[in-house]
Amino acid sequence: MTEADRRPPTAPSHEAHAPPGAQPAAHPTGGDVLPLAEATRTWFSVSLQTFGGPAGQIAVMQHKLVDEKRWIGQQRFLHALNYCMLLPGPEAQQLAIHIGWLLNGTLGGLIAGGLFVLPGLVALLALSAIYVGFGNTAFVTSLFAGLGPAVIAIVVQAVYRVAKRALTHRALVGLAVVSFLALALVGVPFPVVVLSAGLIGWLLSLWIPEIGHRKSQVTSDDGPAPLISDETLHHDLPSKRRSLTVLAVGLVVWFLPVLAAAVLIPSTSVFVDQGLFFSGAALVTFGGAYAVLAYVAQQAVNVYHWLVPGEMVRGLALAETTPGPLIMVVVFVSFVGAYHQPGALNPWAAGVLAGLLVTWVTFVPCFMFVFLGAPYVERLRNNQRLSAAMTGITAAVVGVIANLALFFALHNLFGATREVQAGPLHTLVPVLSTWKPAEFALTGVALAAIFWRGWSTLRTLGLCAVLGLGLGLLGLT
Repeated sequence: MTEADRRPPTAPSHEAHAPPGAQPAAHPTGGDVLPLAEATRTWFSVSLQTFGGPAGQIAVMQHKLVDEKRWIGQQRFLHALNYCMLLPGPEAQQLAIHIGWLLNGTLGGLIAGGLFVLPGLVALLALSAIYVGFGNTAFVTSLFAGLGPAVIAIVVQAVYRVAKRALTHRALVGLAVVSFLALALVGVPFPVVVLSAGLIGWLLSLWIPEIGHRKSQVTSDDGPAPLISDETLHHDLPSKRRSLTVLAVGLVVWFLPVLAAAVLIPSTSVFVDQGLFFSGAALVTFGGAYAVLAYVAQQAVNVYHWLVPGEMVRGLALAETTPGPLIMVVVFVSFVGAYHQPGALNPWAAGVLAGLLVTWVTFVPCFMFVFLGAPYVERLRNNQRLSAAMTGITAAVVGVIANLALFFALHNLFGATREVQAGPLHTLVPVLSTWKPAEFALTGVALAAIFWRGWSTLRTLGLCAVLGLGLGLLGLT
């Protein structure tokens, strides 16, 4: 490490910036950029503030790490974010892993990524237990009657936000619509939609070159020189040996708990089923948690019978109120599923064990992907073909999230649905006579709060929860 790299962040360094056109310098040693204990305290502080979805989580890290502590430069932060957005999984948690790796190596990445999900895991295990134990009481039923409509409005907002950012060309609008119809009317599997969208995005870029170009983000980086400048590269160089080692260790660590569950708990298949299913889901989680949740909900309800239709939206409502990535809703899904299919285990123990197992198989791949590709990040950053494929996937995600909104609306605003089939087309339609006036009214309130008043997710959830309780006391839910 150079003398300039050892200087505190308050001491500007002219040596930290390479002259124009020069090759970036690499850290010559593998030492920590700052004390691991200090980094750990900061990552724990960040983990307690990770509300508001990926935008809020990234904003917290931007303020804490770039603006306040000056541990990493602005452009370097954005380069890392762009890389993490190319990966399946929650980009905010992967960004934490990447920056932790830059600061303190592999151990730093493990600590940063682990702390990022720990508060949400503990909170959702507790909330899932409360739901299982008291979910049928009038109080909890009324509470969720208010939260469900709020979640529908939040998902509609997600459709709007992603569409506004991603659908920059008519061809991409068409891809989003086709993706929605493929899921809603034909039942094409979610992974097929994602992979097809990536291929279509790449093909479109051959005729429409601008689809493969990301708009540059011009941001100022005033202030003292950061500990990790925009030009300095990490000491870990890409190599076949390193990549194979990370891949081998990652795969063993990823699937060993699933194998252990198969051997040690033969009385039920729920742990193996959940471990394998959520391992697969972790590979196709592009475009945020909303994109994969319709797939998870459909499989959890119709194939594995871990949940009944209305429970998925309740789990999502709980996940919206806890820190950490929204994909942590899988803790609720696995807890409830294992509680009802415990085999010879105590149902409560089965629920907790399932929550821990599914958290493991969902997030271990995030560490593996980041550690595997981090040394190559500079090469991937300007790869136009990869960018075009991701543009196609992001466009398809708009249709995927819209399908999720439809799923939640059908199962929360109506008491019953029926299946309609015509040749290859098949879909669920509501039984109109079973509509729920109170839930429709609350959905309208939630949409007004978000789109008209500009309220935050937590504030909207709180309002609808209170209104749901009030309607419950009046016997209207």
